[in-house]
Amino acid sequence: MTILNAKKRETKTTGEINKLRVDGLVPAILYGGNKQNQKISLKKNLIKNLIISENFLSSILNLNIDGEEEKVLPRDISFHPLSDEPIHIDFLRVVKGSKIKLEIPVKFINSDKSPGLKKGGVLNMVRRKIELRCPTENIPSELVVDLENTEIGASIKISSIKLPENTTPTIQGRDFVVATVAPPSVVIEPEKPAEETTAEGETITPEEGATTPEGGEKPDEETKDKDKGAKAQDQTGVKTKDQVGAKTKTAENIKKEKSKK
Repeated sequence: MTILNAKKRETKTTGEINKLRVDGLVPAILYGGNKQNQKISLKKNLIKNLIISENFLSSILNLNIDGEEEKVLPRDISFHPLSDEPIHIDFLRVVKGSKIKLEIPVKFINSDKSPGLKKGGVLNMVRRKIELRCPTENIPSELVVDLENTEIGASIKISSIKLPENTTPTIQGRDFVVATVAPPSVVIEPEKPAEETTAEGETITPEEGATTPEGGEKPDEETKDKDKGAKAQDQTGVKTKDQVGAKTKTAENIKKEKSKK
């Protein structure tokens, strides 16, 4: 059984409590039984190592308060919203002969001996903790579920779990399910559509006589040269060789007509 050293505290204000936390202590309260409530404090580094265990809130501890020992049960822990550090703990005195409600964690064993799991089945844990009403002197640390010889479709109920003497689940009147071995789920992906492929390096060229997008015939090289010359004149104002020759021929024709007259 774990022993925790604690000290009595006489803090009355929020400032005094905050100073305890700055000094590495966690304020706590001890209540229950026939005694008065007792304010105490514990070292943070000692309590943090115990809090990480899953069954901390269902484990009986020996609390040594200034040399006087008492059996206690952690009932509640408050954490800082940002640092997630413990800032306060409630302890309940354990009185012999009394009963208490506790949530006990469930532990599954022999999963490697389950034929259903070997075939691809999935363990569906319906309840990871079970609330029990049990005597304070006989609190179980965990409830063990044996998966040996379980097949796909098996349903493990509370009646198949061995409970300590004088211990009963708080849920009465029905044999509730704790876990099942479910069949494997298969996801069928849709087939992808076939992609169109072309030969590597293949190019498409227009055939002779092919029409332009406007529907006309493809212009030959000579027509292209004339068009380029006309555009050049428009842009630069310089006449091309063909245009100069055309004007010269026109002047000669005029002279011939005058001589005939």
